[in-house]
Amino acid sequence: MDGAMGLIEKLPVPQCPQFLHKVIDGICGRAQPRFQDYGNIWNLREWLEVLENTTAFIETAVGKNVFSDESSNELGGLNPEYQEMITKCIKSRKPEIKDALVEKVCAMSSACLQDFDWQLKLAMSSDKLSTLQMPLVNLDLDIVENGAISPVSIEMNKEELQNLINSLEAANKVVLQLK
Repeated sequence: MDGAMGLIEKLPVPQCPQFLHKVIDGICGRAQPRFQDYGNIWNLREWLEVLENTTAFIETAVGKNVFSDESSNELGGLNPEYQEMITKCIKSRKPEIKDALVEKVCAMSSACLQDFDWQLKLAMSSDKLSTLQMPLVNLDLDIVENGAISPVSIEMNKEELQNLINSLEAANKVVLQLK
C-alpha cells in the first residue's frame, strides 16, 4: 500500500479532508480536485497517481464494503491521522458513493430495469389444452435504454420463471455487495 496510497502523505494534514471530499465529488459526477490546486504538493506524475489510487481505493472500499480490518490493512503503511481521515470521509459519504457506483454500473450496461408488474393466468387455448391448466406469468418491464423508457412484456412458464428468479437473486447479491 505504500506506493498506492503513500503519496497522500505529502498533502498537509489540514488539507486532506478537503482533497478526499473533492475526490468523492468526482466519483459522484461532480467536479473533482484540480491539479492547479495541488501542483505545489505533487508533480504531474504523482498527481495522476494519487488521484487514480485514491479514487480506486474509495470505490473498492465502498464496493466491497470494507471498513474494518481489510481497509486498515490496506492503509496500514499510512500515518494513523491519514488513515482516520480517509475512513471518516468514506463513511460520511458512503450512501452517496454507493449510489454513484450503482449508477456507474447501470450506465456501463446497455439497459437497466426501471419498474415491473406481473400477472398470473392460466393458458387455455383449446379444449384439450384447457385441461392441462399450465400456469403462465406475464411480466411487464419498463426498461431504461439510452435515457428512454421502453415497455417489454414477457410471458413465462414455471421453469422460465424459476430461471428468471435465480438470475435476479444472483444480480441482487452483486448489488448487495455494493452496499
